[in-house]
Parts: sequence; structure tokens; C-alpha cells
Amino acid sequence: MEIFDISRALSNELAPWPGDTPFHFELKWKMAEGATVNVGAINMGVHNGTHADAMFHFDESGDPIDRMPLDAYVGDAVVVDLTKLFAGTVGGLDKTRQIRVADLEAAAPSLEQAPRLLLKTGVWQNSKVFPEWIPVMAPDVPAWLQDRKVKLVGLDLPSVDPIEAKKLLNHYALGGARIAIVESLDLSGVEAGIYHFAALPLKIAGGDAGPVRAVLWRD
Repeated sequence: MEIFDISRALSNELAPWPGDTPFHFELKWKMAEGATVNVGAINMGVHNGTHADAMFHFDESGDPIDRMPLDAYVGDAVVVDLTKLFAGTVGGLDKTRQIRVADLEAAAPSLEQAPRLLLKTGVWQNSKVFPEWIPVMAPDVPAWLQDRKVKLVGLDLPSVDPIEAKKLLNHYALGGARIAIVESLDLSGVEAGIYHFAALPLKIAGGDAGPVRAVLWRD
């Protein structure tokens, strides 16, 4: 069995969402300085790196991360490779291109077997530099996913909505469809296809999100 780690590493060089608390790790006790053990401490925002959004992130009455149903985060998933669609957008060419239903229709039969959709765009390749632009789902995609009983959407981008968005329309649409959201995956090392998937969020009481260690594997 081969396990694919699809998480972005949490490091002091990781680019946070602009204005958010950056990740910081340091050793407080050091064996090199005479301590019995090495003991580290972290300071971070819960949206640093690969994480699951709770409904509470965008809905005051929504469930916090410790109450989100865990079954969405474990099970079979379909990786859809959209890198060719967005290969020309990073350099500033077509930044109006969205992720459309037509881009996902070929995966519809696979979603019946594996109701978790992981979108590989290839747009955010360097975790040390926050992207200036990201592609997002077209407005009709969440309803299309709901009709196919999709439980989770994950993507290799820091959000399902535009970076500059003031209204998180895709967050609300996915939340209303009871589709869990996992953001900031690293899918660069996996090909399209069906995998087993796990990305359990940390149980943070009242949390608006939870960091995850996301993995894929095949029997």
C-alpha cells in the first residue's frame, strides 16, 4: 500500500492568508542546551496550511469544527486534474476562467462510487508565496455536486471563494448542501483517479476551522 501525503507542511516560511496569524514553531526546551527532551510550541491561525473549514467559519449559527460530522472526512475520493485548464492563468492570461460543471462531468460516474471531490488546479505551487489569484467554482457547481450526493470538496487552493471576496458565496452554497470543505491541499504528487482519503480536523472546541493531515492511499 502506498500512502500519498497531500498536506502542505506547516513551517515558519508558510504564507498565511493576508492579515491572518502566521504559523510559528520554536523549541522552548532544547536538549542541545541541557534539557532532558526537546519540547516545541506553536502559534498559528487555524486556516494555516491544509485545513477543514467549519460551518461556523462563515455562518454564526453553524457548527464549529468539533461538531462537524466526521464521516465526510474519511472515505473514497476522486482526484480531478484541471492543471491543463489553468496552466495559462498563472502568468496573468485568463484570470476569468472558473471551474465549470463541464470540467467535472467526466468524473460524475466516479463520484457515485467515491463521493468526495478533490480538485487539482496546479495554480498554487509555492507554499511560501500566497497566490495573487485563484480559480473558483462557477455558481452552478455546488448544486451539481449536491445532486450527486458529494460529501466533501477539497482543493489545492487557499479558498473555495475568490481571495478578494466579501461575500463567501461558494462557502455558503457548499455549506447549505452539507458538503464539507478542505482547503490548501498539495495534490502535486498524485494523478487523477479514485483513492481512499482521510483528512480528520483537529478537535478544537468552538473552532472555525481545524488543521488536517490529509492523505490518499490505494489498496
